[in-house]
Order: sequence, then C-alpha cells, then structure tokens
Amino acid sequence: MSFRLISYATNLNRTCHSVPSLAVRALATSSTQTLSSQSSAPNTHFKITLRRSAISLGDKVKETLISLGIHRRMQTVYHRQSPDIAGKILRVKELVEVENVPEHLVRTKEQQTLDRRATRGYKVIRSRKVDVI
Repeated sequence: MSFRLISYATNLNRTCHSVPSLAVRALATSSTQTLSSQSSAPNTHFKITLRRSAISLGDKVKETLISLGIHRRMQTVYHRQSPDIAGKILRVKELVEVENVPEHLVRTKEQQTLDRRATRGYKVIRSRKVDVI
C-alpha cells in the first residue's frame, strides 16, 4: 500500500485517492518501567489517571469516566488491557494520562491509600539533656 503526500497549500481543492478507506484508531500509551521488569514481565494493565476535570463536558463523557471508575481529579485506577477499556480511554483521551504496566505494579485502592499516608510516630532529632549538661 503506497501513500502519496500532497502539499496542503498547493492542493486545497484536490483529495488524495491513495489514502486507505479503513482507518484504524490505536491507543498510544507511555510505558514507564525499570530495566529488569521490562524484559521479564509483559504489560497487562492500563494505569489511568484523571488529569483534567470533566465539569463542563457532556453527560456521555462523564458517564464514561464513571464507568472507568474515576470520580475525581488525580485519581488513579488500574484496568486489564481489553478492547472495551481501550475504547473508553479513547473517548476521554484528552482528560486522562495512560500508562502500560505489568501485573506486579498494579496497586489496589487500599495499597494506594497506604502509600499516601504519613509515617506514624516521631523521630528524635536531638535531646535536651545534652544541651543542659
């Protein structure tokens, strides 16, 4: 299959007849992995993070976000890679950030909550007893 490039400025009236009639949409995602996991584990899940709000958008976009399990900004959810999830991501691609991750990097909601918590207790920096003596 060959493609012919047409200059936009010189050929505004012409159409390119060599463009294929069936265009396939693909989901392009970034992959952030360490070198050890890159060779051993295949990417099996989507890590989806809502970066922009959907307040002024239509009901279909809001319902798509709810069906993905996203309710607020900066929330991250994990879904197994499948065509229906990929289609939902394509509907809201301007609002979300997507990464391909292997199964051992998938975090549950409880694990994400524990990761955000501060460490408990306190740490002794210096003692007043040393200052008095």
